[in-house]
Amino acid sequence: MRRFHETVGDIDLMGTADNPGAIINAFVSLPQIREVLAKGPTKASVILPGGLQADLRIVEHDSFGSLLQYFTGGKQHNIILRTRFQKQGLKLSEYGITDMATDKLEKFATEEDFYQRLGLQYIPPEIREGTTEIELAAQDALPKLVELSDIKGDIHVHSDWSDGHESIEDMASAAKARGYKYIAITDHSAGRGIAHGLNEERRKEQIEEIKRINKQMRGIRILAGIEVDIRADGSIDLSPELLSELDIVVASIHSGMNQNEEQITGRVLKAIENPNVDVIAHLTCRLIGEREPVAIDTEAIFKAAAKCNKALEINAMPERLDLKDIHVYRARELGVRLVIGTDAHSSAQLDFMRYGIGVARRGWCQSEHIVNTWPIEEILAFCKR
Repeated sequence: MRRFHETVGDIDLMGTADNPGAIINAFVSLPQIREVLAKGPTKASVILPGGLQADLRIVEHDSFGSLLQYFTGGKQHNIILRTRFQKQGLKLSEYGITDMATDKLEKFATEEDFYQRLGLQYIPPEIREGTTEIELAAQDALPKLVELSDIKGDIHVHSDWSDGHESIEDMASAAKARGYKYIAITDHSAGRGIAHGLNEERRKEQIEEIKRINKQMRGIRILAGIEVDIRADGSIDLSPELLSELDIVVASIHSGMNQNEEQITGRVLKAIENPNVDVIAHLTCRLIGEREPVAIDTEAIFKAAAKCNKALEINAMPERLDLKDIHVYRARELGVRLVIGTDAHSSAQLDFMRYGIGVARRGWCQSEHIVNTWPIEEILAFCKR
């Protein structure tokens, strides 16, 4: 969970307390606990709804950093770390770092202290996967990864004008409360035939409504956008004249997902080349555990997006997380602009942004790689380029 993997097998919770017994008793008494598998003075294992197992471990305050580092993993990261420092006469464990020559154990209250003792830059959990992170940390060369506080706005949001559940004003107010400087309302176009999508007449009405709200609301800018469907032939289901009046145009596939790789790749390439399209959303169309990704040549898409200066979305919906981490890493390498969008259909779903941040961090993204860390002037310039 801490490394923001797409799915988890179980949950390991770590804590420190002066009164571990009381904490354990409170834990096993929580209303969502379905079954208590084991309970001791400092550890308990329980079953949660859906069959998920959760273990809680309580340790002394000065051992918390070592324990947290060990159980955060990843497995390969810890193996490489242990092997590297075993050669230097150090034994790494959940209890701390032991000098094998003297058998003296050093404990660490924080992970930062643990890594510092090893002469390493602090390694964020999301990139502890056993690739190049340890070597780079030894050189103090890890990048500063994007953080939730870097995000200045959400540019994939729905309202009750299509299939969202709240008004434009309510969604904007919720975004403002989260400290955002802008929010793009990107309701569906009518082409899908579902979701109460907007035809050209209703789209024009919504533009006027957004102008009205912008005059009244201070502290946040509402962008007039739309999420258009990429048709089976790659065309877009609104006229170029109307699309050119919008602040931002998000394009995505919602149908024809059984086409072969050549067909689907061609559809998306045609959308990328469309001068009115700014962002391609949830590229592979997957739903984790429900729907497999479409057959698509991601390398060709990434290169085209970089060439045409179009952004690709990291969709932060927990069931999507699309682009996924390895795609984000490769797209970033190729110079693709990336957007983190929540695809929110209610104000509460704006909080999904943190999952998109997790994916971006797993892809080694810094703030400059993410379009919606930019100020409003740069966003508008990017879309009107």
